[in-house]
Amino acid sequence: MDRPSTRVSRRAVTKAATAVGLTALLGSRAATARAATPLSARTLDITVSSPALGRSAPVRLILPSSFGTQTGRTYPVLYLLHGAHDDYTSWTRETDIEAFTEGRDLIVAMPDAGPTGIPSAWRGGPDYEVFQLTEVPALLARQYRASGVRAVAGVSTGGYGAMSHAARHPGMFAAAASYSGILDTMAPGVPPLVDAIVARENLAPGSLWGNPFLNLLTWRDFNPRSRAEGLRGTPLYVSSGSGVVGGTGDWLPEALESALWLSAHAFTDTLALLRVPVTTHYYPGGGHSWAYWRGEFRASWPMLARGLGLPE
Repeated sequence: MDRPSTRVSRRAVTKAATAVGLTALLGSRAATARAATPLSARTLDITVSSPALGRSAPVRLILPSSFGTQTGRTYPVLYLLHGAHDDYTSWTRETDIEAFTEGRDLIVAMPDAGPTGIPSAWRGGPDYEVFQLTEVPALLARQYRASGVRAVAGVSTGGYGAMSHAARHPGMFAAAASYSGILDTMAPGVPPLVDAIVARENLAPGSLWGNPFLNLLTWRDFNPRSRAEGLRGTPLYVSSGSGVVGGTGDWLPEALESALWLSAHAFTDTLALLRVPVTTHYYPGGGHSWAYWRGEFRASWPMLARGLGLPE
């Protein structure tokens, strides 16, 4: 197969225009950056006053090296989403993302997704989907010269977020990647796992999407597998390990990875039935940890870079 060009395609430009229009339409309650804390020459934390969350929330940014000198230029944005029981600092804490993007002309945005890392609309509560997809992009366009070209990737519940965001908002992202994500929230054994993630943060299980039986339509609406048709035309990367089967004996992260194995396969099998292309990497063993996700991010980078219109 011929390697796609690194130039931004007409389709990507059309998608970007659609996404900009969506942001303009939904962004009437604009979030504002209350504070910015520099952490290094390129990395800073901003505190965002968010109407969607009803509170202030942090976003970590890595700016391109040319940001201060090419002041008339706009940049594509790579959104990196954190996992459960972690926070917006995880990508810079666990990976070399700052060094990796040195010299690359993009903005990296790592928004907060709350303690569960599930970037969704909660029943009667905060709306992390609006925060991440409307408020943060609008703020980055206003204050940090972000263009309308975006890609998204995430680990664990952030992997759920990457595929859910892209599926529920077709055309908003030029590429999406999930590493050990929860990609079929209604697969056998997964609803109790989602409830356990919520309960671990001392939140009522029903506070996310309600009861998976009584509120079936809501669970379906936020399920990446159920919304898979919305991913048509978006380059996709999905990776997951088998966990305990073929593992090394580190039982907890391997058990967590095993719990998501069938969910990931159900999702990509549905994509296959719909004839929606996806690059998959299913590997034996493996655990639900950064030891595996670092390599998966690098493996998916060429696809993400092409979506962003950057050299690989």
